[in-house]
Amino acid sequence: MSRALIVLPLGLAWSLLILSSVSWAAMPYYKSELVFPLENSHNHASSILELPNGELLIAWYSGAGEHEADDVKILGARKAKGESNWGRPFVMADTPNFPDGNPVIFLDRQKRLWLVWPVIVANDWRTTILKYRIAADYQQPRQAPNWKDTDILLIAPKDFSMEIQRGFDQYAKTISAQSESQRIRSLKTLAGDKFAVRMGWITRSRPLILPTGRMLMPIYSDGFSISSVLISDDGGNSWTMSKPIVGLGNIQPSLVNKNDGTLVAYMRNAGPPPRRLYSSSSSDGGVSWTLASHTQLPNPGSPADVIRLANGNWALVYNDTDEGRQRLAISLSDDEGKSWRWTRHLELDLREKSAGQFHYPSIIQTQDGLLHVSYSYFLNHLPPEAPHKSIKHAAFNLDWIRAGDGSDKR
Repeated sequence: MSRALIVLPLGLAWSLLILSSVSWAAMPYYKSELVFPLENSHNHASSILELPNGELLIAWYSGAGEHEADDVKILGARKAKGESNWGRPFVMADTPNFPDGNPVIFLDRQKRLWLVWPVIVANDWRTTILKYRIAADYQQPRQAPNWKDTDILLIAPKDFSMEIQRGFDQYAKTISAQSESQRIRSLKTLAGDKFAVRMGWITRSRPLILPTGRMLMPIYSDGFSISSVLISDDGGNSWTMSKPIVGLGNIQPSLVNKNDGTLVAYMRNAGPPPRRLYSSSSSDGGVSWTLASHTQLPNPGSPADVIRLANGNWALVYNDTDEGRQRLAISLSDDEGKSWRWTRHLELDLREKSAGQFHYPSIIQTQDGLLHVSYSYFLNHLPPEAPHKSIKHAAFNLDWIRAGDGSDKR
């Protein structure tokens, strides 16, 4: 069969090539899959990371339930660059006879891999202590990183009782509900208990590493139901604790930085109404924070995760409901959180609010510009004996978000 050769003028050829490239770049892209098939085990609270070789790594905790059982451990899985499926899960950490939870994985400025997680001493999140592992050799396929350093990260907050007293004196002036006054008095009293102050600090979102090299690890306390930040200026060799972010039920913080150096924390609302995400800001590198205040973003009592993108925009993934976790949204802001111009749903279950839970998201942007989110994927409408829990991974571009819900059929 003969073929005709069409020769175009050089200028026209370049124009068509440019138009073709622009059209391709603007095409919405979305792909998702379960990291492993649905199980009965409680698989929850994932953290996702891109490794230097382009491979994706996810960590989460898995077991019979941290409130009842001691078999809960940290699992991990890898997805090689260009592959469609995730490899078989492997153990990242397992503290014998104690449940492990809420893992966070990240790379420091030396490109060492960190795993930080709480060990639950007595099946109650108020009894946790933090542990960490570090690996320089972690890019071998289909297996756990070669951990070299493992230790406990003990926390001794400085002047915590004084800061709690002062903070809640100020916070009480911002609320009108007298019903919360007893809760505030209880927290002030608890702040004098040295054991309660040093125990029960928990990780959820990855650290933010500032241009100066300062590492800011967001943490929270179930006992005090507030947030704080661990600070390291020596690459993680030592840590100090910021002043607490005072509020009622502001937990599981995620951090993002503004152009002017201001830091912003978005936090789950585990306190009184309105059911909105909390926020706080710091102008001194994370050492001190404003009182927690409500944003306009809905929150049913579940964590959100926020990142600053390569183009300076912010991306926030969260449950955009007042009740239930059946919707999981991704929103973009081009004005550093003043407004969120674009929103699209990663999950939108229109059945009753208990049918599905899609929550505890972790978001990153990879070197190729794509956004990746991992999250807990629970199908609660299935019979109790049926496998119904996994971790889900979704990859998409900014144009997919901007196209909005209903622009394609996934």
